[in-house]
Amino acid sequence: MLHLFKKSSFTKVAQPVAGRLLMGRIRHYSAPSSAAEVQEKEDPNADHHAVVSTFDLFSIGVGPSSSHTVGPMRAAKFFINDLKEHQLLEKVASLRVDMFGSLALTGKGHGTDNAILMGIEGESPDKVETSTILPRIHDIHTNKTIQLDGTHRIDFDPAKHLIFNYFKSLPQHPNGMRLCAYDKEANMIATNEYFSIGGGFVVNEATQLDHGENVYYKQEDEKADEVVAERKEQDIAVVSLPFRNAEELIAVCKRENMTIAQVVYENELKWSTPAEIREKLLRIWNTMDDSIRNGVMASTEERLPGGLNVRRRAPGLYQKLLKGLYGPVPTKASYQGSQIALPTSEPVVAETFDHHHNKKSSPLSLSVLPKRQRKKFFLPALDYLSVYAIAVNEENAAGNRIVTAPTNGAAGTIPSVLKYYMEFVSEDPEHDVMEFLLTTAAIGMLFKRGASISAAEMGCQGEVGVACSMAAGGFAAVLGGTVDQVENAAEIGMEHNLGLTCDPVNGLVQVPCIERNALAAVKAVAAAQLALNGEGDHRVSLDQVIETMRQTGMDMMSKYKETSQGGLAVNVPLC
Repeated sequence: MLHLFKKSSFTKVAQPVAGRLLMGRIRHYSAPSSAAEVQEKEDPNADHHAVVSTFDLFSIGVGPSSSHTVGPMRAAKFFINDLKEHQLLEKVASLRVDMFGSLALTGKGHGTDNAILMGIEGESPDKVETSTILPRIHDIHTNKTIQLDGTHRIDFDPAKHLIFNYFKSLPQHPNGMRLCAYDKEANMIATNEYFSIGGGFVVNEATQLDHGENVYYKQEDEKADEVVAERKEQDIAVVSLPFRNAEELIAVCKRENMTIAQVVYENELKWSTPAEIREKLLRIWNTMDDSIRNGVMASTEERLPGGLNVRRRAPGLYQKLLKGLYGPVPTKASYQGSQIALPTSEPVVAETFDHHHNKKSSPLSLSVLPKRQRKKFFLPALDYLSVYAIAVNEENAAGNRIVTAPTNGAAGTIPSVLKYYMEFVSEDPEHDVMEFLLTTAAIGMLFKRGASISAAEMGCQGEVGVACSMAAGGFAAVLGGTVDQVENAAEIGMEHNLGLTCDPVNGLVQVPCIERNALAAVKAVAAAQLALNGEGDHRVSLDQVIETMRQTGMDMMSKYKETSQGGLAVNVPLC
């Protein structure tokens, strides 16, 4: 809701009274004489379905965080676009940006401040040239100026005008930010508050409670007002096959005799043509694959930014995989017992003597449990899954191009599982990519509606846990699982991530985030295998585990929800 003010002093700002809804996401406030122009808000308690676009859940952006980097960059760009729309950009002489809650507490480590500066300069996460970000940030700090939308230069000192409110939070959401624009006489002319709710989605107070409306906040094109109006009608009213939860999704699949991917595809046809859906899905996968390639081909000596001095591990691990260490896995016709016969008498322990032939006293354990030579343990699936996930998350930590899946902090899990399937199982790559991504998107929609995909709200169960659940369901689907088995796989994937905290050391998306994605990828494959070996019937449903995750997140102390005030963040020394 962009508030536009009549000329007044900073301390005595004329209060907005009413206005009209513009572009689905702002309210334009004018003088009291036009107060009659009002559009009623939609009922915030309306029980909308879970369907959002696959391409809102999977979006191409930059690291290291969807909620702390991608979202704030979008929010800042929205604010600047709104100033342009209302022909105020040239009147702006100064800006102030305030970050609150988790955005402030871990903003430095997540690059929130840099992302906001790029958004102010008119950049978007999917198009910004990542190699130019740091030099441009350096120039802003050095020259103490910034170019609004890349065209209108104003004085701007990040040390004074970019404020980290470490001990304040806005009531609507932990990831809050406020932007204020002033004219040359220091009169406020516009302000807005935005909330980055995970996965790059941005809302404000006016739309936060209206489920589904947050998809508008990824629109940045010139016809955004028309697109938003159309999307609002489609998202809320006329998707082909709506569903609110997993139970309804399964019912739709069985009623229509469709797979989950087919249901999602039919809904996407309301927004895109078949050619556009295919092109966008393949572009998402190609970006994922690029991030894996860039991660494994990076220098083994490269250190990740931020001060933890973490060295990239994926390149070295991948080089070992390329050496062809893995031979065929032997098969067995029947179960082979591994029991060991119990001894019938005390074992004879050899005595040792010193050079004077005196009996030498030594710990018995040295002879009973002698130290062993290191052995090689070969389990290719685990190694490939791990190295692919680590590669993506190292790229994310370096601030490079990745896909929110469904967030940046969890960006490695889904690409890792899909890459493994593509390399070792797939016989029809294009079809498999489409089915995998559409299936995982459906599961992500359920979590987004039923709980949250924001670590600032749910802890890491809302990011890596959700990604694990999505990947498990997608993997079960492309292996030919039934709808019930896919739902079971997704449920197992989340059930065993419940309570997972978000405690990034030094506010960086590195420790424990990078390894956590690798373990989630392995867990996703294991969950799918368990589900496929069953018949789809299970005691705990996906809907039940989503609600449990929501309750767990609400009960979780804030210090374990992306604030770096608890857990590993306070127990791992920084030097």
